[in-house]
Amino acid sequence: MSLSREEIRNTLKQWNLAWNNHDLDEVMRLFHDEILFDNWTGGKARGKEALRKAWSPWFANHGGFRFTEEETFIDEKEQKVLYRWLLEWPSFEKGYEGRPEKRRGIDVFHFRDGKIIKKLTYSKTTVDIDGERVSLLVPGK
Repeated sequence: MSLSREEIRNTLKQWNLAWNNHDLDEVMRLFHDEILFDNWTGGKARGKEALRKAWSPWFANHGGFRFTEEETFIDEKEQKVLYRWLLEWPSFEKGYEGRPEKRRGIDVFHFRDGKIIKKLTYSKTTVDIDGERVSLLVPGK
């Protein structure tokens, strides 16, 4: 089952709303059971339950976040999306905890059977915290 351009656009609206409502169940509903998630730190999760397990602490511990869609490219034929976003939240960077942070990144989505089967996340390695450019600390590095 392929999605039309409008159906993909509507799925992305649901996606953004679910994240901004901090609704992990609704986010997970949009994923294919065989989802592959690869994030900017090199962390990976394969399968819906593994991803839920990986994201549950993040949703529980990182309140106050908000994503804004900045730009989206949809390839209806290939069922792929390039989704550029801005994340605003209280910073968790060492020495900046709780200060307003802005982080930019891109998600590459692949769809299969009307669901997101692949989510590849890329983030800038610097963020804006209270107007100051700060280099990110990569977990585990």
